[in-house]
Amino acid sequence: MTAGAKRDYYEVLGVSRSATPDEIKKAFRRLARQYHPDVNKSPDAEAKFKEINEAYEVLSDEQKRAMYDRFGHNPPGFGGVGADPFGGVDPFSSIFDAFFGGAGVGRSTRGPLRGADLRYTLRLTFEEAVFGTEKEIEFRRLETCPACQGSGAEPGTEPTRCPRCGGTGEIRQRAPIFNMVTVTTCDTCGGTGYVIPIPCRECRGEGRVRQTRKITVRVPAGVDGSQQIRISGEGEAGPRGGPPGNLYVALDIQPHPIFERDGNDIILNLTVNVAQAALGGEVSVPTLEGSERLRLPPGTQHGQTFRLRGKGVPYLRQQGRGDQIVVIRVDIPTKLTEQQRRLFQELAQTFTSPGDDHHDEGFFGRIKDAFGL
Repeated sequence: MTAGAKRDYYEVLGVSRSATPDEIKKAFRRLARQYHPDVNKSPDAEAKFKEINEAYEVLSDEQKRAMYDRFGHNPPGFGGVGADPFGGVDPFSSIFDAFFGGAGVGRSTRGPLRGADLRYTLRLTFEEAVFGTEKEIEFRRLETCPACQGSGAEPGTEPTRCPRCGGTGEIRQRAPIFNMVTVTTCDTCGGTGYVIPIPCRECRGEGRVRQTRKITVRVPAGVDGSQQIRISGEGEAGPRGGPPGNLYVALDIQPHPIFERDGNDIILNLTVNVAQAALGGEVSVPTLEGSERLRLPPGTQHGQTFRLRGKGVPYLRQQGRGDQIVVIRVDIPTKLTEQQRRLFQELAQTFTSPGDDHHDEGFFGRIKDAFGL
């Protein structure tokens, strides 16, 4: 072989001419690790590394490999003897550039991608949602590998430009009949534009590792189950050192045994007996902050409502609170003692005037109907 002549690409990679694409890829990775300039300090390591990249660029491309198998390093129509159609330039890139105004090799290299968002469901009590709280949560996420800082390459080495796509992350091919150019993601680098000859041992070349994360979530007063809390930057780390996604905390608020929520108001069903409803008076009303006294007027009706101002749910990101609405439920006893029945019978006689045989339509009339008096 004369000085300066190129070696056979199959010989460079140490594979046979019948080698499969997978065998070619494995041979390239093995040799790239061996001769990477950051690892191999031999004077000729860089030249051998470039030779390996060039061989893989041709043999990993189906069309380039077919052309090479037929014509060798100098196929006809590419400038004669000494011209190199495989010198790192895609034969179809000039056609693509003519139509779309290419800006040189690497113009389409994809930058770092944003990490995925995460969702966490946080269970809260009714009171915690009303008054706010702080909760420590624990979850797992992908974080930037501390060993390689997200590059995916073993510390002391660096990723290299993909020899197949030249760092663009795309493969351009021309359909010979319609003279059209098709663009597909490079299957060697996955569209990243680079390959990792020596993957990081910690993350195995992924650039990210799964870790457990603990953070404190501040839940503002007044939240409800339809809302979620966004915590910026607490999602998964992006590939190739990209920015992290966000964490979305969904709220699962547990029901309260006696209170119900209606917007910023709190509903309480308060049961009173017949005498309390008829005679009126003060009753004790539970609230989220203790008991309050409520005065019932005489003749309070079943279903009648009363409002305790400012005892409801705080307005989210605003001043003030809603109210607590007390709904009266009159308890009509289903069983009476003999004394109670006698007293109700005596009371019933006072509800109608002599000769008036129609039922009283008010509160006491309903009591009479309930007991058949």
